[in-house]
Amino acid sequence: MSEHATDAGIDTTQLTELAHASSAVLGQRYASSLLGVFGTPQRVLVRGAGCHVWDADGNQYLDLLGGIAVNTLGHGHPLLTSVITSQLATLGHVSNFFTSPTQIALAEKLLEISNAPAGSKVFFANSGTEANEAALKLTRRNAGTPQAPRTKVIALEHAFHGRTLGALSLTYKEKYRAPFAPLPDNVVWIPAGDEAALRAAVDETVSAVFIEPIQGEAGVRLLSQDYLRAAREITRDAGALLVFDEVQTGMGRTGSFFASAPVIPDVMTLAKGLGGGFPIGAMIVFGEENTTWLTPGDHGTTFGGNPVACAAGLAVIHVIENQQLLTHVQDTGAWLREQLAGVPGVAAVRGAGLLNAFELDSASAPALVAAALDAGFIINATDERTIRLAPPLVITTAQLETFIAALPQLIAGL
Repeated sequence: MSEHATDAGIDTTQLTELAHASSAVLGQRYASSLLGVFGTPQRVLVRGAGCHVWDADGNQYLDLLGGIAVNTLGHGHPLLTSVITSQLATLGHVSNFFTSPTQIALAEKLLEISNAPAGSKVFFANSGTEANEAALKLTRRNAGTPQAPRTKVIALEHAFHGRTLGALSLTYKEKYRAPFAPLPDNVVWIPAGDEAALRAAVDETVSAVFIEPIQGEAGVRLLSQDYLRAAREITRDAGALLVFDEVQTGMGRTGSFFASAPVIPDVMTLAKGLGGGFPIGAMIVFGEENTTWLTPGDHGTTFGGNPVACAAGLAVIHVIENQQLLTHVQDTGAWLREQLAGVPGVAAVRGAGLLNAFELDSASAPALVAAALDAGFIINATDERTIRLAPPLVITTAQLETFIAALPQLIAGL
């Protein structure tokens, strides 16, 4: 945006110029002005509507990734847009010295839909990694005694909990962690879904166990309800905290508000789909307040829980509930997995609701991502053989059919 402002408004010369530039020109200007932590952008996107987006050259794409499980209601949803605009025009930011009706209402709504017991509380942040940072910080409160300290945190192999230093210490992939060592060194990883390994690892020296009910970055690897129930029992018996990271799986993504339901942990973290595209994260602490909780002065955030973000969260939940999206997600996801299983070149399909993955027999997943993009579909590779799909929850089978119809030829052409 131009630096030149007048009484009549803001000079939009620079934005107008950029809006009419080609993808090639915009790519060059991106490379010269932004830190390249994400590499080269695949496209320059300029507009979205529903489950479609358009790039700077006018090409249309069916968004089957949803901003990595963020765009719950798709792009430009009228209610979400209206609620955000109205709230911003009324009260946009107040800092953490104050609260607002939207912050209180969203906290109460999250406690309601998570079936939180009396005394449970919510902390708002701005992202998933910040929510996990808050949760990790909280687990330090469960430190045991000088005579019997709790020094370890258990995480699962192939886990992904974020990229900031604390959350990164929980993330399994060595290539993410190694360049930034030393990290907090009290994390022990155990095989995901292995109840025996969990029982062997959790003892009186463990402060907390972090679990993603579905490991999205690992290729949509589901953990069974039996395993989650066992984790609840094991941690409770050992006096360790159980933390469910529902950053990717929460807010209806799997066909229920939370993939871990009905198992109730000590702590749950949320983000991504909660704001429908507006940045927000949350940590829910379940049960009556105790000595492991964060108290005044222990933690903070300037933007967390701001009125606009909380209004967005309320709008997302309202649409999910009033348009019966949970049932839609269950039915549409089941249909999608059945269709994918019949595509030549697909070796395996797994998922829940509209968080799904399929493995390729032999073709390269990154190559398929590139071919699909050229054909007008946005998908994601989690490794060399696995494709992840996390479209908006409002997507229809008719829209998904266009991808299913194109997929055999896309795979065969690799």
